[in-house]
Amino acid sequence: MGYTIIKCRDDVLNLTKQLVSIRSIVNTEGESVIAHSLYTMIASFSYFQTNPDQLIIEKTNNDEMNRYNVLAYVKGKGNSNRTVIMMGHMDTVGVEDFNQQGDYAFQPDEWMEILKEEDIPYKAREQLLPNEWLFGRGALDMKSGVASNLFLLQYFSEHPEKLDGNLVFLAECDEEDGSHGILSALETLKKWKKDLEFEYVAAINADFVSPLYEGDPNRYIYKGTVGKLLPSFYITGAETHVGAAFEGIDPNFIASELTRQISYNSQLCNESYGEYTLPPVALKQMDLKTAYNVQTALGAFVYYNFFIHSWTPKKVLSILKEQAETAFQNALDTFDKSYKAYCKMSGEKYDGVKWNPRVFTYEEMEAMLVKAYGKKYLDSMDTFKMALLHDESLDTRLFALKVVEEAWKWMEDKDPAIILFYSSLYYPRIELTEKTPNERRLNDALERAVETIQTIYDKPIKVKNFFPYISDMSFMAISDDEAGINAVKENNPAWGTKHYVDYEAIRDINVPVINIGPYGFDAHKKLERVEIDYSMEIVPNMTKLVIEKLLIE
Repeated sequence: MGYTIIKCRDDVLNLTKQLVSIRSIVNTEGESVIAHSLYTMIASFSYFQTNPDQLIIEKTNNDEMNRYNVLAYVKGKGNSNRTVIMMGHMDTVGVEDFNQQGDYAFQPDEWMEILKEEDIPYKAREQLLPNEWLFGRGALDMKSGVASNLFLLQYFSEHPEKLDGNLVFLAECDEEDGSHGILSALETLKKWKKDLEFEYVAAINADFVSPLYEGDPNRYIYKGTVGKLLPSFYITGAETHVGAAFEGIDPNFIASELTRQISYNSQLCNESYGEYTLPPVALKQMDLKTAYNVQTALGAFVYYNFFIHSWTPKKVLSILKEQAETAFQNALDTFDKSYKAYCKMSGEKYDGVKWNPRVFTYEEMEAMLVKAYGKKYLDSMDTFKMALLHDESLDTRLFALKVVEEAWKWMEDKDPAIILFYSSLYYPRIELTEKTPNERRLNDALERAVETIQTIYDKPIKVKNFFPYISDMSFMAISDDEAGINAVKENNPAWGTKHYVDYEAIRDINVPVINIGPYGFDAHKKLERVEIDYSMEIVPNMTKLVIEKLLIE
């Protein structure tokens, strides 16, 4: 007997439009507005009027912003404590790309009418069909996903007898920036695990998916997620007057060679299960001069986005230290070649290159300084970091840089060097390995749900292993061992002051996670749009099937 699809398209579409109409740009008051709106919506469900203690809105922890998460749960009628988490973020990126039309980003119907009069790419123009596509900020990323979860929460709240177990709804804030939402929500999930004896068996995220290449017909489901690191480099040179260029070496010169070595380097793509990460790319590169003069800079700073599938943060440090040593040597070789050529042309004396490549991780430099200066160094650095916290202009990346600069002042040997460290939040990679019963059961439930839905849906649905975008899925489980996490802690100069993550709280939840989310194009762009039929009917039905196979069969 075939699967009878639940007709939810119009309901999810209307919920999506409601959510899109709320201007919930990350790091603005709108994040609070949408959380309270969601809370009010859910509180109106008859189930939560009867069980108001099963719905909460709570402020994020250790957060300068005033924003909230919304969590709710439905208890099934059976005796099982097995619990599935549905999750999705409420915030969006900004609308600067809309220019003067920013207000229309939150009015999908009006926005689509305006776009009909504008010069936009042919593919987007073809999709200006209000019964098939919905345009607007957050329509794809990811308010249609939250709307799908919201519909399912209401459905199961009206049919708790269909659950032998429990269903948790989580709508978190701040996914587009610092993930304060999910990191705060972990505490509540942990509390429910203890107080309510919830046994978390799976999490289902509802973030967006898109084609992976031109003409790609597939709708993708992902098991696990890519990890993300921000390896950063403080580069010291040998300062010199520009009139004596070869008497020193410009750290910008070394930084440029480092970027040439690392950015777009396909050897730094991490393969796992036949899937490859994108290569690293530079996100920032600058020298540290604060004013104009005719001396070369003392230092430079560069950091790179770095995706991982199977490598640990410790492994990445090892790989990048080797890359930095190669880049440093290449820079010195080029310097030497140019110096020789200049001396030959000018007749000046060639004195050779004075320096050798030196690359240290922050952990290695710290160990050297502790060995040399002991408590004096540690106390001084603690005082420095505490004072630095008062500088509100510094994000975690620049805070970490300032700490490295200060530590470098203690180094006796000031010859040019590269210091490698992490300067931002680590998004852990997650693999669905099938090593545990929960992983095997989730994988089986997903396979059977896709097979069932594919009989009633004509476009191919393809399952891949790693969600390719940065997301809050990363904080539902940890695949890294203790050494991997320690590499993050010991090599982030901001750790314990400007930056801290309770990775043990993640390990306490440690639930296998998949992504079943809306399909569309141009997330984070002016022409962001979501396909209605798949996103608002197929996605809720597929998610429902996975939940039922986990909590009923």
